[in-house]
Amino acid sequence: MTDPQTTPNKAVEAFIERWQNGGGKERANYQLFLTELCQFLDLPGPEPASDDPASDSYVFEHRVDIHHPDGSSTRGYIDLYRRGHFVLEAKQVSERHESSRWDKAMLRAAAQADTYIRALPGEHGRPPFLLTCDVGRTIEVYAEFTRSGGTYVPFPDPRSHRIHLDDLRDEAIRDRIRKIWTAPDSLDPSKYAARVTRELSKTLAQLARALERDGYEVERVAHFIKRCLFTMFCEDVDLLPKGEFTALLTRLKKTPEHFPDAIRSLWETMNTGGYSGVLNQQILRFNGNLFTEINPIPLSADQIALLIDAAKHDWSQVEPAIFGTLLERALDPDDRHKLGAHYTPRAYVERLVMPTVIDPLRDEWKDVQAAAAALEAQDKHDKAVDEIRAFHRKLCEIRILDPACGSANFLYVTLEHMKRLEGEVLGTLADLGAGQNLLEMQGNTVDPHQFLGIEINPRAAAICSKSCPAPRRAGSYYASSLFTLSESRNVDARAA
Repeated sequence: MTDPQTTPNKAVEAFIERWQNGGGKERANYQLFLTELCQFLDLPGPEPASDDPASDSYVFEHRVDIHHPDGSSTRGYIDLYRRGHFVLEAKQVSERHESSRWDKAMLRAAAQADTYIRALPGEHGRPPFLLTCDVGRTIEVYAEFTRSGGTYVPFPDPRSHRIHLDDLRDEAIRDRIRKIWTAPDSLDPSKYAARVTRELSKTLAQLARALERDGYEVERVAHFIKRCLFTMFCEDVDLLPKGEFTALLTRLKKTPEHFPDAIRSLWETMNTGGYSGVLNQQILRFNGNLFTEINPIPLSADQIALLIDAAKHDWSQVEPAIFGTLLERALDPDDRHKLGAHYTPRAYVERLVMPTVIDPLRDEWKDVQAAAAALEAQDKHDKAVDEIRAFHRKLCEIRILDPACGSANFLYVTLEHMKRLEGEVLGTLADLGAGQNLLEMQGNTVDPHQFLGIEINPRAAAICSKSCPAPRRAGSYYASSLFTLSESRNVDARAA
């Protein structure tokens, strides 16, 4: 059966055919390419530029004045600018597509676009998206939704931030481009997470109250619910067969007496990996001791229905950082009236995490990249590799302490950003021929053992230590296993 999301249509095929063999110079082609891209996606096209750049909101060749530390300034031109949406830097790279030289050329384009963003007038603010374009071949997407001066990172992740010409056959990709052009904030995952957190908190609180009324201890309820949440997340990020856990719950609602045995069977197989009889599928092994000592709670049909309601949400868009908060709010009688209304949104977390931890590391990484490039230019390949490896070792040795960690939102977000940075470092080593496998085999990698917390609330500490998953998304640059923060007993339940 044909997938409607990737069904070719005449407009897409005509556009791809027109540009897939394109050549020539950047200045001769980029405006035409982007204009035709807008036309076939039914997007508004750029407007004529005026004599006053400050009043231009959507133009080619938007002028900016770049001020330097020595007091001098130079003039630059943004290839395509849409105020409040994006800055786009276009190139027509002559290097072999996705070769090491091509990657470096595109990274230089991204750095140039970032310089232009910093030169925009203050009243314009920072756009949420930075785009680079290899004309007729690829658009790379970077995002920084807080607009607070942080680092633009690959969007939606480092494995899928490149949109190749052939990818335009996918309606989901075309829709992503349309939203970047017309409604960029709708792509901010924190917006979805905030709404879903409120809804899920209500559902989980209702289930927790019912189970506590049935006489089950809070800790057992927490263990049970956290495993259910994690299983829902896994089926939506393709670590489990898509939709199969929800389908299992739907079947069990009709025969609730079989619920404990069926769930026990599934979780035991998730702990070991192998064939799951209840799903009739081979499934991966999930380490981290999340599925050891399994003791599922029997549920009524109405209680299973609450799990089904929760499972129907798109968990791939829910921040794993809020899992602990969901449990804490669902299980704490004093906080139940809040029902998730006061969890810390990711944007607020990043306002602290980015300038204090990630931005300094990324600034240092830029210096290391420059030093390695200079050594490569001098034919000092081994020394260039040593520069990169030394930075990677530092990244793996840093310790992060949150002295009031709650349910670990800040720790999780910091871990995620450091893993993103590590992915870039390992990618650079691979480009230099050093490879990633040796480093990972030696255990030299960023992991949850580096992230420590102190928490005065024993309930929050228990949830964080035992229930806060740090999942590695399928298809990402670090998808190989699953961790929980409890692996290294990172959270100490005491006052700072």
